[in-house]
Amino acid sequence: MAVVLISLIIGVLAVFYFYLTQKNKYWPKRGVPCADGALPGVGHMLWVICMRTTLPEYYRKIYEDNMNRSMIGFYNFTSPSLIIIEPELVKIVLQTNFASFSENTFDIDPVLDPLLSHNPFFTSGNKWVIGRKRLTYAFSSMRLKILLESVKSVCVILENYLDNKLSKVEKIELELKDLCSRFTAQVVAAAGFGVDGFCFDDEKEDTSFRKAGEAILNKNMILFVLLFLIPSLSKIFKISFLPKHTDHFFRTLVADLMEQRRKDGIPRNDFLHLMAELERIEDDKFDLEMLASHAISFFVDGYESSSTVMSFVGFQLASHPKVQEKLRKEVMTVLDKYDGVITYEGLKEMTYMDQVLNESQRIVPITGFMTKRCTEKFELKGSDGLVCHVQPGTEILIPVQGLQKDPRYWEDPEVFDPERFSPDRKHSIEKFAFLPFGEGPRICVGMRMALLQIKAGLATILRKYSLELSPRTQVPLRIIPGTILATPKGGLWIFLQQL
Repeated sequence: MAVVLISLIIGVLAVFYFYLTQKNKYWPKRGVPCADGALPGVGHMLWVICMRTTLPEYYRKIYEDNMNRSMIGFYNFTSPSLIIIEPELVKIVLQTNFASFSENTFDIDPVLDPLLSHNPFFTSGNKWVIGRKRLTYAFSSMRLKILLESVKSVCVILENYLDNKLSKVEKIELELKDLCSRFTAQVVAAAGFGVDGFCFDDEKEDTSFRKAGEAILNKNMILFVLLFLIPSLSKIFKISFLPKHTDHFFRTLVADLMEQRRKDGIPRNDFLHLMAELERIEDDKFDLEMLASHAISFFVDGYESSSTVMSFVGFQLASHPKVQEKLRKEVMTVLDKYDGVITYEGLKEMTYMDQVLNESQRIVPITGFMTKRCTEKFELKGSDGLVCHVQPGTEILIPVQGLQKDPRYWEDPEVFDPERFSPDRKHSIEKFAFLPFGEGPRICVGMRMALLQIKAGLATILRKYSLELSPRTQVPLRIIPGTILATPKGGLWIFLQQL
C-alpha cells in the first residue's frame, strides 16, 4: 500500500512538473527568443521573490543582456510577458496603437477595494474616460493657478518649520524623504481638501494626513509586492489594499466637505471645490463613492510619488553643489522678478529646474518599469525582423530603467548632467527612451500638479537654505528590494543650513 501511495505521489509530482515546464515553452513555440534563467513554476522571478534584486534592476539586466534584440520573452511566474526593447515599439504600445494596449495590468477587486477600483490607473473603457476627464479638468492651467494658492500656504509652513529647526543651531541633519513627505502630504490636505494636514506638527503625528498615507502605502510592503506580482492572491485570500479605517476616513471626510461646498458655494483653492464646480457645470450630482475615489487618487498620486521624486532631486542637489548653486541663481532671479512671490508664471520660467527634475528622474526613475495589457490581437514587428503576434491578455513590459540608462540614447548615462535637457539639446532626446510619467493617452494625469508642488517646494528651500550631503547617506545608492517606489537603503540624509 505504501509503495502504491509513493508511486502515486511521484506520478502526480511528475505530471505537475511537466505542466510547469510546458508553461515555459510559450515563447519558443511562437518564435520569440526568451530570456535565460526561466525555472518551472516561478519563471524568471526567483531572484525577485528572494529579495536579491529589485524588479527594475532585474528588468534592466534582461534589457542589457538582449540589447541586440527588439523584444524578448519573459515569464512572470507562469504568465508569459513580452519585454519590448526598442523605443519605436514602446511608441506603438503607448501611443500609436493605444487601443490594442489600453489597459494597465494591475487589477483591483471592486468588492475588496471599492474606492481604489475607480482610480483611473486601474480602470478601463468608459469608466477610465470619465475618471480621467474629471481629474484632467482639475489639473488644467487655469485651475492649477487656483491650487497653487494652497501650495503656497504650505510653502510658508515648510519655511517656518525649517526656521524653527535652525533657530538654535547652525545646521541640521534631515532625512529628505521624511521632509518631502511632510510637505507633499500637507499639500494634499490643503490643495485637495482645504484642511490642515498637521504634517509638520510632531505632537499631532498620529492624526496627520501623512499617517493616512503610510497606512495605505506602507502596509506590509512584501505582501503588497506579492499582490502586485500575483493579483489573483487578493481574491483568493480576500486581501484589500486600502485599510477599512482609511476607507471610512476618506468617505466621511469627502461627504462632509462636499456637502458644505454644495451648500455655501464659497470659492476655495482646493480639489473638492473644483469637483463641486464641475458638478454645477455638468448639472449632475456626483456619486459619493466616485468622489471619494477621486480624492484618494489625488491623495496617493500627490503624496507618495511626488515626495519620492522631490527627495531624489534634493539628493542630487546636495551631491552636486555647482548644479545647486546654478539652480539657486535661477530661483532667486525669477522670484525677484515677481517681488519674491511664488507664482504660476514664475515656476514655468524656472527652466533649469525642469532640467534638474528631468535628469534626476532619468537617473533614478521612481518605478523603473511599466506594464500594459494587450486588449486585442496585434502584430508587433521589430527592426531586427522579429515578429510577435501578441494575444489578448498578454502583458507587455516596458523596462524604463533600461531605456533611461542605455548608452545608445544617453552619453555617459550614469553621470548626472542636467544639460542633457537644455533647450539646444533636448530636441535630440529619443522621446520614448525617457518615460518619467509614461506617454500617450495614459500619461500620468497628475503630472502637472506633481511638478507644480515639487518646483514650489524646491524654490522655497533653495531661496533660503543650502543642502550638503551627509555621510549617513549610502553612496552609491542601493534601492531596497520589495518596494514599489524606489526606496534607498539607509535613507537620503543631508545637512541643511540657512544661507
